[in-house]
Amino acid sequence: MKRRDFLLGCGASAGALGLAGLTRAQSGAAQELVIQPASFTFRDRPTEGMVSLSPDAPPPVLYGRQGEAMRLRVRNTMPDYTAMHWHGMRIDNAMDGVPYLTQMPIAEGETFEYEFTPPDAGTYWYHPHCMTMAQMAHGLTGVMVIAEAEDPGFDSEQVINLRDFRLDEEGTFLPAFTARGAARGGTFGNVLTANWLDAPGYDHAAGGLVRLRVVNSDTTRIYKLHLGGAEARIIAWDGHPVEVELPMPGKDEPLLVGPGQRVDFAVATPGAEGQSVELLAELPGRGSRVMARLRATDQSLGRDLRELKPLTTNPVARPDLTNAEVHDFVFGWTPEGGPPNDGFCGSMGYSFWSINRTPWAGDAADNVGPLATLERGKSYVLRLRNESPNLHPIHLHGLAFVPIRSNLRKLPPLLTDTMLLLKDEVAEIALVADNPGDWAFHCHVIEHQKTGLTGYIHVT
Repeated sequence: MKRRDFLLGCGASAGALGLAGLTRAQSGAAQELVIQPASFTFRDRPTEGMVSLSPDAPPPVLYGRQGEAMRLRVRNTMPDYTAMHWHGMRIDNAMDGVPYLTQMPIAEGETFEYEFTPPDAGTYWYHPHCMTMAQMAHGLTGVMVIAEAEDPGFDSEQVINLRDFRLDEEGTFLPAFTARGAARGGTFGNVLTANWLDAPGYDHAAGGLVRLRVVNSDTTRIYKLHLGGAEARIIAWDGHPVEVELPMPGKDEPLLVGPGQRVDFAVATPGAEGQSVELLAELPGRGSRVMARLRATDQSLGRDLRELKPLTTNPVARPDLTNAEVHDFVFGWTPEGGPPNDGFCGSMGYSFWSINRTPWAGDAADNVGPLATLERGKSYVLRLRNESPNLHPIHLHGLAFVPIRSNLRKLPPLLTDTMLLLKDEVAEIALVADNPGDWAFHCHVIEHQKTGLTGYIHVT
């Protein structure tokens, strides 16, 4: 593909995070994840009111292996209800973590045990799907790494979880959302972090091959990313290996990574100790910002990117476009306003957005049916029409799809679960409805989701 087609289309020291540094969910053994209050220091000031799985650190990277069972016991110690969603994972509907749709929410003092076997390797993440804005905006977003059955041959890997927070000069949380932001592109934070840190540096062997896993777990921000000082290539998108050659992003044409999306790079670290690779974000009106660095250490390993074999593809059924039924979805503002949702899992007090001109009535609202019913095993094309000037990362739970065409750009055929819709775009995605259940379908700008831009699709 041409570089521009893809880029417009996708529109203090810390040690290297190798596999030994990950929190592992051992096969057959339940790992307890405790949702709890936390504190952390930003800008040399302590911030109280964080939400995490530990009292003073970000949610850990959770590690699993393709084809091996995981048991994750989530215990809620917070007064708010919650439920945990495993973003991008094609697992049983009962384990998807959407309150009132797949399970009852988890109350204070209660525990829910999630058990599933990941069919796909790749980079995924987890976050609450009840009181979503309040808990996510205060820190409760973590990365999941599902390793391939066969070692792909990297010397190390590095996980980068991109988040921003809204804090005042004293380190106190500002309101996580505003009516103005919710009705537009979202309310942005002012403290940009990678793994809750300001431009952290991570040491990796010089001349080595690093798998860099970048996750946008923000509630709002669409990152424009590129690498500096690196020989690298994109090897996976939203968890799934890429099967076409993709151009590397640059400062003038950065890679758009919306909330919920992930990108994996194979990076050859510089051969000389002390040199570094930078993960850079382009910020409107502020130029390039270093989000994280990979620093070369010790003697060069002398590795070459050409040594890496392509990642093994995941077992995702490919749609048959010759026999695919088409369903239309219109994403736009709420016609003439509307009442706020029922608020059982958090309400912002407004309805600004809608799907097919109907705002979501709420997680526990009566008489709310699916946006579409798909027959299990059949191929479908979903036509997504953005009737607003704002960008929307549209996420579908439980299924993987392939973008096939757009009225604005050429779309690379990348398996994904989140489609970043541009202003006034009409895009078509194709899938096989092979996972039965009720699957949430929503914008991952959380303010948009909580003010109407959400629903679900039923697979028989």
